Amino acid sequence: MSTLKGDPALTARALAPISSRRRNRLTGSGTTPWLFLIIPLAFLIVLTYIPVGNMFWYSLTSWDGLDPDMEFVGLGNFVRIFTQPEIFQVFFVSLYYLAGAIAQLVLALYFATLLSFKTRFRNLFKGVIFFPYLINGVAIGLVFLYFFRPGGTLDALLAAVGIHDPGQWLGDPSLVNISLAGTSVWRYMGLNFVLFLGAIQSVPAEQYEAADLDGANSWHKFRFIILPSIRRILGLSFILAIAGALSAFEMPYIMTGGANGSETFVIQTVNTAFKFSKVGLASAMAVVLLIIVLVITAVQRRVFPDERGDES
Repeated sequence: MSTLKGDPALTARALAPISSRRRNRLTGSGTTPWLFLIIPLAFLIVLTYIPVGNMFWYSLTSWDGLDPDMEFVGLGNFVRIFTQPEIFQVFFVSLYYLAGAIAQLVLALYFATLLSFKTRFRNLFKGVIFFPYLINGVAIGLVFLYFFRPGGTLDALLAAVGIHDPGQWLGDPSLVNISLAGTSVWRYMGLNFVLFLGAIQSVPAEQYEAADLDGANSWHKFRFIILPSIRRILGLSFILAIAGALSAFEMPYIMTGGANGSETFVIQTVNTAFKFSKVGLASAMAVVLLIIVLVITAVQRRVFPDERGDES
């Protein structure tokens, strides 16, 4: 050790292998993440960005999905969407799903708050609420077809309490969208419930203890502790609810096929592309829906901005 301390050249030669190993470690740690990201990025580009780019190109053509030649029509498809009421008016059907989504968020938040604290059989109730989200959508659609059919389960329950001949739940245009939106609430409430439950349970228990010492009741705890703590999750769930309401497809397609005034914008887009062979127009409709969702997302980020901690 005394020799190394006394001779700088020997010290440099002795430390050179250590420095080289450290450089190799740093270089390896910089390239290793990219090696793991190559395959996911390739799937993302091939399965997402390229199809979206093609969709934008198709929206500017009158392609029928089969002809190798695509006639360029510019913004003609978009003009057609906004000038033909029968195309754009189906967005009003989304209002039923939007109302159902808001009801879904309220119910999910209520049950998540209730079951975050000591409640009898709370684990059982958690499973009951979340279980519908795990069921296949086709199975749910078939189950609710029997539930809403004339003389079915719902009519039998209503008859037991004295309500006879309530109407055609899926055949009456004034009731079909309410029935379908209610089915969506039952199915998707479990997802929001789990999100809210996890957010609420992440709140430190010391805050509730301090609130108890100050004499706060349950409403005060919910308003001043829970709501501010889950604000970002609320914002995320709200934007997902709006996007889901605008792009409702699964339940109405399975249960009614869009009949009796239940056709949504996505069902109309699918029918336009594959039933009427107007892929260019359908692509323009998909672009319009994508832009609407992006605008709503931008507004949501304005209303619920990301909270960043103070940087030291």
